[in-house]
Amino acid sequence: MSDGARPWVLHVDLDQFIAAVEVLRRPELAGLPVVVGGRGDPTERAVVSTASYEARKFGVGSGMPLRTAARMIPDAVFLPVDAPAYEAASEQVMATLRDLGVVVEVLGWDEAFLGAVTDDPEALARRAQEAVLASTALHCSVGIGDNKVRAKIATGFGKPGGIFRLTAENWFEVMGERPTRDLWGVGSKVSKRLAAHGIATVAQLAAASREELVAEFGPRMGLWYAELGRGIGPAVVDDSPWVARGHSRETTYQHNLTTAEQVEAAVRELAEQVFEDTAREGRPVFRVTLKVRYAPFVTKVMGRKLPAPTTMRDDVVAAAAALAERIEPGREIRLLGVRAEMVMPDDGDPAERTPVRGRL
Repeated sequence: MSDGARPWVLHVDLDQFIAAVEVLRRPELAGLPVVVGGRGDPTERAVVSTASYEARKFGVGSGMPLRTAARMIPDAVFLPVDAPAYEAASEQVMATLRDLGVVVEVLGWDEAFLGAVTDDPEALARRAQEAVLASTALHCSVGIGDNKVRAKIATGFGKPGGIFRLTAENWFEVMGERPTRDLWGVGSKVSKRLAAHGIATVAQLAAASREELVAEFGPRMGLWYAELGRGIGPAVVDDSPWVARGHSRETTYQHNLTTAEQVEAAVRELAEQVFEDTAREGRPVFRVTLKVRYAPFVTKVMGRKLPAPTTMRDDVVAAAAALAERIEPGREIRLLGVRAEMVMPDDGDPAERTPVRGRL
């Protein structure tokens, strides 16, 4: 290790990735508001997967109904999701990053952590940006940190196409007065629960009583949030192959489900699909979750831990069907989703794990 060199974590995040891939395939779309989602038909029920920066200026964002996006930007270009194209582009990006001679931990299609020992992390960040642009014509932003939490958050300050460093030295200067919602892993629900305790900013979270946080969120997540307020997090970048914790299937129905029979049949169909996904993994399922979106747009999530981990199709389907019985009667349903969580390799009791992030 040379003088001044030390371990760094870099977070590489591709700018407007899905929209950028589409623009590369259709150069005439450059500079136009592009919205990608569903089958590309804004009259159908589907949500926005991503929007170009030009579309975001009008307030269009991921997860928004396509119909809402169409009302906000009537002349936007709407395109269908093309997962194979995005996967291919992502694989090329990740291969390019590995060629830099650093440890690469893939987080998804459009982001990865890099682990490296260097005395000039900004120079490494620029090399990463230049290499990705040269090999894929895609632009990326890079966050530099002394751990994953700070690197991930730093990327937001660098977008689009920039570089930003966030470490213990400037954590409170940069983040102290910002709302807790700006922290990685803190959503609107958690921020509201924190606000109920008078915790509105990152600095207030850092100063909060650990006992109070544990009482509100439990021993694992309470301590996690206590450390998050100070920007503390894991610093080791791991390039081990990613292993899924679970599989999900969900469907937005073009016409609301209105009867219990329709709902049960739909839930069983989704559960069958999810079971097939987990069966290919060869790991037992220990928990099943059901996501329900009532009309017009109220979402509820309910879960059920199985009596014992199972690899039996009937057990998984029955658990999902049992959850369906808890759906409020008489309410129309526009979306259903089923998720099955699996025992991780070499894990002990799966219920003892603490998920930092997750989604159905």
